[in-house]
Amino acid sequence: AGVMDCKRALDEAKGDFEKAKALIKERGLARAKEKSDREAKEGVVEAYVHAGGRIGAMVELSSETDFVARNADFRELAKEIAMQVAAMDPTDVGQLLEQPYIRDASKTIGELVTGVAARTGENVRVKRFKRFELGQSNGEPT
Repeated sequence: AGVMDCKRALDEAKGDFEKAKALIKERGLARAKEKSDREAKEGVVEAYVHAGGRIGAMVELSSETDFVARNADFRELAKEIAMQVAAMDPTDVGQLLEQPYIRDASKTIGELVTGVAARTGENVRVKRFKRFELGQSNGEPT
């Protein structure tokens, strides 16, 4: 949030810092939802291989611009989602977004994605993912 947005929120909250933070977060999430219809053609493919090398995952995370796709916050989100896929083996993107985050069960993966979208001001979307496990065919010939 910009400095003036923070000042307005603090004024509206009558000096209550926690209420002001909640207002800023709420407004950021609302802006992120407004942008969710915009096309996201840029992004990254991130891979995660679990210790021991027996399980891995790849995730395609998209954004509207390559500027955001190169952002450290965006790339960290892609890494965390790839780790989530390796650990929890979701069946599709919808299920992945509803899963509790493995590092903080009070948040869902969808909330993490929305948070990055709010901070970057762009539509951020999990396009697809694939999980691999040694000895598993994943429906493909071995």
